[in-house]
Amino acid sequence: MPIILYYHPLSQPSRAIVLFCRLNKIDHEAKVIDLMKDEHKSPEYTAIQPSQVVPAIKDGDFCLGESTAIVRYLATKYKVADHWYPADLKARARVDAYLAWQHTGLRKAGCDVMINEVFTPMFTGKKDQEAVDKYVKIAEATIGKMNKIFLKGQRFLCGEEISIADLFAICELIQPLSCPSGKDLLKNQPEIAEWMKRVEAILNPDYDEMNKQLKMTCEQA
Repeated sequence: MPIILYYHPLSQPSRAIVLFCRLNKIDHEAKVIDLMKDEHKSPEYTAIQPSQVVPAIKDGDFCLGESTAIVRYLATKYKVADHWYPADLKARARVDAYLAWQHTGLRKAGCDVMINEVFTPMFTGKKDQEAVDKYVKIAEATIGKMNKIFLKGQRFLCGEEISIADLFAICELIQPLSCPSGKDLLKNQPEIAEWMKRVEAILNPDYDEMNKQLKMTCEQA
């Protein structure tokens, strides 16, 4: 019986969970929750995810929200390749450290760029370019921190093999990079640019497919 995965393609963690399922051939049924139509606030979805956010999963009668909890659950239940979420205590702790950092690190920085350059103008018809430029600078500094704290000359964020940390990070990073003012975010970050190429090579072709709606939305900004 497949798990049911509720997601939206503009949600970074949603894309990460869909990609994780595809890469590991986890039997799942993906259902889009249309955030623009407030489907996440419906009684039916609220019963599955009381926080009314995506992603969420339903595995039989078991419902779970919060993307990092979901990916750990799936990695454990389906016994995926060890490099995704290592059994070794210290290696796993490094992955967990990134997942904890990203919420107020890369995720916040990327969201601030996209909200100010794409979503606010989309809904209000007004764009504050000064605010956009400010958040782009913060995002660039945050990417530099990710390089120094996690990548540190390694092939991947937590070692020499890809992990769920890389999967979540690239799904966050592509968000501001797809915005008009964020296209040059990596011009002074060659290590991160090379890291992205390595991760994309593993995730494609699914990665590019999952980013189509994101890029179409950002092109309209």
